Amino acid sequence: MSQPRYDVVAIGNAIVDILSQSDDAFLEREGMAKGSMQLIFSPEDADALYAKMGPGREVSGGSAANTMAGMAALGARCGFIGQVADDQLGTVFAHDIKATGVDFTTAARTGEPTTARCLIFVTPDGQRTMNTFLGASQFLPEGALDRQMIADAAILYLEGYLWDPEEPRAAMRAAIGLARENGRKVAFTLSDVFCISRHGDDFRRLLSDGLLDILFANENELCALAQVDDFEAAVAKIAPQVPLLVATRGEHGAIAVQDGNRVETSADPIDKVVDTTGAGDLFAAGVLTGLAQDRSLEEALRMGAVCAAEIISHYGARPQVDMKALIAAKLGG
Repeated sequence: MSQPRYDVVAIGNAIVDILSQSDDAFLEREGMAKGSMQLIFSPEDADALYAKMGPGREVSGGSAANTMAGMAALGARCGFIGQVADDQLGTVFAHDIKATGVDFTTAARTGEPTTARCLIFVTPDGQRTMNTFLGASQFLPEGALDRQMIADAAILYLEGYLWDPEEPRAAMRAAIGLARENGRKVAFTLSDVFCISRHGDDFRRLLSDGLLDILFANENELCALAQVDDFEAAVAKIAPQVPLLVATRGEHGAIAVQDGNRVETSADPIDKVVDTTGAGDLFAAGVLTGLAQDRSLEEALRMGAVCAAEIISHYGARPQVDMKALIAAKLGG
C-alpha cells in the first residue's frame, strides 16, 4: 500500500449557500419547519423563494465540502469530488474551494440543471432553516470520479445527503470499492434524519457488510439509524458494527466509541450562537484532522468541539479565523 498523498478526499454535494437573516413568522408563513432541511425540486420554486429573501450573502457550501475546507484550514491535505454546472455559481464554487487549499478536479457539467444552491434562513437564535435545490450536484456520474485522488487518500469521506439520487449513489459505491482495493479507510456521515428515512436499509447494510471504518452522526440520526428512541441504546446497537463511531449531541458535547473504548467531550463554550450552519461539518473536520495528526481520540474530539464552536459564532460554514492558531491555543501543538 502506497503512502497516501491526501489525508481525506470527500465526495459530496457541490452547493453555493445563500444566507439571509429571518424571523420565526416568515418561516411559519412559508410552511418551513424551523431548523430543518427541505428540498426544492424545481429551479422556478428556488427562484421564487430566493426573491422573498432579504439581503443575502453567497458562501460556497455543501456538507462534505465544508468539512474539507475546515480540514485544509487546519493544515490537512484534502481533495473534493462534486458536480457543478458550467455557470456562474459553478465558477464561484470551484474558485472558493480551491482557494481554501482543497484540490478540486471535477469537470463542470454543461446544460441544465444549474449548480446547486441552498437558501438558508437564519433566525435570531442562530437556528438555520435550509431549502436546497440540488441541481447539477445530483448528477455526479461514476465517470467523473478522480480515481487517482481516491486511491491516494488515507480516508474516503462520503456525504449521506448525496446518497439520495441514483447516479451519485452508484458513484459512491464505486468509490468505496476503489478505496477498499487500495487499502484505504471509508468514513460516512449520515447527514440528516430524512436521509435515513429514505435509505436507512442501505446505510445499515454498509455497516453489516463491514464497508465503513468511521461513522459520523448526531443524536437524532443515530437513533433513527438504530431504530430506537434512546441515545444510549442507539450507541450500544451501532458502536459494535463500526470500528469508530462519532456522535454529536449539540450543547451536550460529543462521544466517540472505538473498538469498545468510549470517550466524551463537552461543547466548547462561546458567548453567542449566531448561526449553526456547518457545525457538524466542522466538527467532523476537527476530528478527522486530529486523527490524521495521530492525536488521541480524546484530543480529536476536542478539536471537533473547538472547530464547531468557531463556526457557530458567525454566519456561514467556513472558518473566519486562523484555525491552526486556534487549535494551538486551545490544545497545544
